[in-house]
Amino acid sequence: MNDIDPRLSVKTVTPDAVTHAPLGQLLVEAGKIGARDLKHALHLQQRIDAPLGDIMISEGLVEKQDVLSALAKQARTEGADLTLEPPSPDMAERLPVWLCLRYGVVPWREQAGTLYVATSSPAGFAKLRTALGAKAARLFPVIVDEAQIKSHQSRLFGPQLARAAATKVAEHESCRGWARQTKRRMLWAAALAGGFAAALFFAPLWTITLLSLWAVLTLMLTSAMKLAALAAHLTRAKAPRPAGTKGASLRMPRVSVLVPLLKETEIAGQLIRRLSQLTYPKSLLNVVLVLEASDRMTRETIRQTELPDWMRVVEVPQAGSLTTKPRALNYALDFCDGSIIGVWDAEDWPEPDQIEKVVSRFHEAPDNVVCLQGVLDYYNSRSTWLARCFTIEYAIWWRIVMPGIARLGLVVPLGGTTLFFRRKALEKLGGWDAHNVTEDADLGVRLARHGYKTELLPTVTREEATSRAWPWVRQRSRWLKGFLVTYFVHMRSPGALLRDLGIWRFMGIQTLFLAAVSQFAAAPVLWSFWLTLFGMTHPVAQTLGAPVVWAFAGLFVSTEALALLLGFVAVSHAGHRHLIPFVPTMAIYFTLGALAAYKAIWELVRVPFFWDKTQHGVTAETDPAPGPATDRCADPAPRA
Repeated sequence: MNDIDPRLSVKTVTPDAVTHAPLGQLLVEAGKIGARDLKHALHLQQRIDAPLGDIMISEGLVEKQDVLSALAKQARTEGADLTLEPPSPDMAERLPVWLCLRYGVVPWREQAGTLYVATSSPAGFAKLRTALGAKAARLFPVIVDEAQIKSHQSRLFGPQLARAAATKVAEHESCRGWARQTKRRMLWAAALAGGFAAALFFAPLWTITLLSLWAVLTLMLTSAMKLAALAAHLTRAKAPRPAGTKGASLRMPRVSVLVPLLKETEIAGQLIRRLSQLTYPKSLLNVVLVLEASDRMTRETIRQTELPDWMRVVEVPQAGSLTTKPRALNYALDFCDGSIIGVWDAEDWPEPDQIEKVVSRFHEAPDNVVCLQGVLDYYNSRSTWLARCFTIEYAIWWRIVMPGIARLGLVVPLGGTTLFFRRKALEKLGGWDAHNVTEDADLGVRLARHGYKTELLPTVTREEATSRAWPWVRQRSRWLKGFLVTYFVHMRSPGALLRDLGIWRFMGIQTLFLAAVSQFAAAPVLWSFWLTLFGMTHPVAQTLGAPVVWAFAGLFVSTEALALLLGFVAVSHAGHRHLIPFVPTMAIYFTLGALAAYKAIWELVRVPFFWDKTQHGVTAETDPAPGPATDRCADPAPRA
């Protein structure tokens, strides 16, 4: 900005001295933009909720520095460069952090009783003065680039905000109190292990029988849910989605999407290339790359990458030993501009028109629909056998089971990416539980308990399927541990959960969380029935009789047939048909789940907050093949 003086001197100008000349007029008078281009920008502003300056910059009609100069002239002030002259640390005490975040300002310097406040919006500064009342008399604005303001907000208030990010969710809905209960968990675990060992020693037959009954019961619950979901999938009608009472006109809102990164070396360039394909107006799109301040690897990767104007970095300061994705998301949420907040993973490849679909559905939906969940698919499904099976598993989950869960009215356990929220509702709930390693599933339950609804949206994001065995076990163990954490948090008071959800959704929680984890952990018990094929007598036959074993055998055959049917249906569409020959191998694939379950249970006792990071960029990306992206990827009206 040509007229910026980084050594801004005190000026005897009243804080109310603001010219009424419109920004566009000032730019035209300065010769920075033509009348036709200004008319074009003003026409766009009628349809999109963005400042005129941002629209002109994103359209390439004017340089950012020229807009800042015009804003300074409009406010009858000057500009400053906080990179050359940053605010001192004691400036953090001059204004409350919540005011700075709300109105997009940062205290810059104090001189002769006047507090100079950096802002990129004269209108925002005026709102700040109104909020402060009589105290505003000593404030004076200086115009600064918005990116610099957010950077110094983080620098001045970072430690305070980082501590707050760990405790935003109400304690009775969070698992953070578990940090004080390690010894208690260890004692309970030791008592349960000792009791199980004693039971196995003194009554081995009945102990194995009871384990078998529990495994069969949970198998019946999960299979019934999958069967109902399949029936809903095969019989669904093209019913219209419920609409709200809003008018037909839509002024496109600002959308902020958080992309948490940790120890990434290969993903930055790919991510920018993929997200650049988005067709939503860039003046309304705010992609926030969320880094841990201690993560030198990712910071260096980003430093070597030229970011577009609509993408910026937020570094999360270290506050204690906790380093989790949800804590980072909570911290970065304070630096977002959008009224809609989204989440993508580092390796995600969303459909180009995904944001338009999100904005359109939120505009049409009732106000209590506060979350939209997109569909996940995988672009490396041909890389290894494990990646193929992973893709089959999640084709079943995202294209049959999840839409069925929503159609049945059960609580939707959110995935960790391609999530979009109405910001006000998300902030009202306290964001994400910073200590829960499946913060997404937990948030889905909290949304339902507070009376909000989640819908599945027919838009696909492709990402990288886990393609190696041990990383698969580590990733799945984190998910299973998080499911257990979420279950125990919300079952602290079963009566309250029942009142919040009703009996139908309460039973759904038992199936989705407890029964699902039990199926992985109890898999060896179910496998033991195969011994009867080799002439061995199963303990259940000695306690409950041979007819019961035969009944169990019939159940096992039926559930395996159901699993095969689900797999074939899920991958029978274009883009997935190459996976059909691998569906029968899914029984072998799931044997890894038992190991993941035992790792999850061990960590639940010892290190419940440990985040076992999944490494991205392991397999080379390929162009996503055309497939059932929007035609049959989700129920036309799934909601919960």
